[in-house]
Amino acid sequence: MDRNERAGAKIPLVDVQEVGIVKEVRRGIAKVSGLPSCIYGQLVEFSSGTKGLVTGFNPHEVLVIVLGDEGNVSIGDTTAAISELLSIPVGNGYLGRIVNSLGEPIDGKGPIHSDVNMPVFREAPGVMEREPICDQLLTGNKIIDLTIPIGKGQRELIIGDRQTGKSSIAIDTIINQKDKNVICIYCWIGGPQSALKKVLHALNNKGALDYTIIVASPADRSAAEQYLAPYTAAVLGEYFMNSRRDVFVVFDDLTKHAWMYRQMSLLLERSPGREAYPGDIFYIHSSLLERAGKMKAEKGGGSMTFFPIVETLQGDITGYIQTNLISITDGQIYINSALFREGFKPAIDMGLSVSRIGNKVQCEAIKEVSKGLRLEYARYREMLRLTRLRTRLSDEALVQMRRGETLQELLKQPNNQPICLEEEIMLFYVFRRKILEQFPHDLQKEFSAGFFKYVSDNDPALIGMLKGRHELTREIKASLDKSAVYFLKQLSAKKEVRQ
Repeated sequence: MDRNERAGAKIPLVDVQEVGIVKEVRRGIAKVSGLPSCIYGQLVEFSSGTKGLVTGFNPHEVLVIVLGDEGNVSIGDTTAAISELLSIPVGNGYLGRIVNSLGEPIDGKGPIHSDVNMPVFREAPGVMEREPICDQLLTGNKIIDLTIPIGKGQRELIIGDRQTGKSSIAIDTIINQKDKNVICIYCWIGGPQSALKKVLHALNNKGALDYTIIVASPADRSAAEQYLAPYTAAVLGEYFMNSRRDVFVVFDDLTKHAWMYRQMSLLLERSPGREAYPGDIFYIHSSLLERAGKMKAEKGGGSMTFFPIVETLQGDITGYIQTNLISITDGQIYINSALFREGFKPAIDMGLSVSRIGNKVQCEAIKEVSKGLRLEYARYREMLRLTRLRTRLSDEALVQMRRGETLQELLKQPNNQPICLEEEIMLFYVFRRKILEQFPHDLQKEFSAGFFKYVSDNDPALIGMLKGRHELTREIKASLDKSAVYFLKQLSAKKEVRQ
């Protein structure tokens, strides 16, 4: 071959990879020698095909968390660096599916086809990419929609003791998004499989799985998978948010997520800080929750609302993780275990619960009927404490007690039964008219349960006006007054017949 032929010859491409050797594997953490050019967050692949994520370094080794079964990785295995960061496929195919923290389906319904991949660890949108929150996310929960309004793009913490109904509030909110063009994502972190099955059963019974994605990393999964689960849920939500959709994401719960990160950090030999949590635990949660928001039109125009859930011990909200999350979020819904034991469900403490978005996201009708409700209920709870001390009350105070009892009964709501905005407006309009407290409690309960159906059957035009305007005009008020009086007369007549 002459010089010209040699110059024109093509040199075959050679795939060059850095390869390391596994020196130690312990509780999902592998120590690997070699890989001198790897970076934090880079993927590696073990000789068994299992993938790992570079999460730290020391002078002699690279620290890798195993993404999958630790049993597939042994000492002496080779490890090849992959020139990419951790990413997962995203798309509409995930709706109605159950996936793990790597975006892989675990519901037995076959593979999910997607042509789009997005990195799991992404920087939150900047302030200039966002716009003010102005639309209400309706939860179907009377207390929340009227007194603790949630805006689309808000981060609202649900906080309380275990087994007091925290998850039920989030599930009811998902159920209430049916036919509202909101994509829901439920992220299950560190809980038992049996409890997850109950959640799936509740959502399936209400037809909510069609617009919901379940990201499940239960207690039997590795610490690394439980740590990644909320980030996977967030990036799935970001895909829809960037497609001009509204997204609602539940993290159930971040207490267990913090436990898993603490466990990983101790195994990675990082110095423990307060209560043995690593010093960057605040950054871990803040970088996650900052990804919620409402985007400007040129940035997609969608919104992503977060409901992180965190557990307290005996009502103590001053714990390290709890105070961190309170400072990160835009308000909190506090579940009071004493109210729960009294039978007031959902056991939301209106004194400690707050939404920093305020009533600016509420429609005019809701603003009108909810005005002063928190103050009325606070006065009732105070007078209730006085009566327990056997303090004598004036006639005026007794009237207020009667009204407070009516309000408390009106605010009670069973699980998995969210109500529509029009029903909330109608019920609390009647309460403001001071009609209900004139009747006994059993009649009040029947009224609350059946008034909306009565109006829907007998005056559907009134429901249509409320849906169209969400404003209490003089005409709507007159129709509501008339319907309430007629319905109460019917209930009274039926009660007399029964007696």
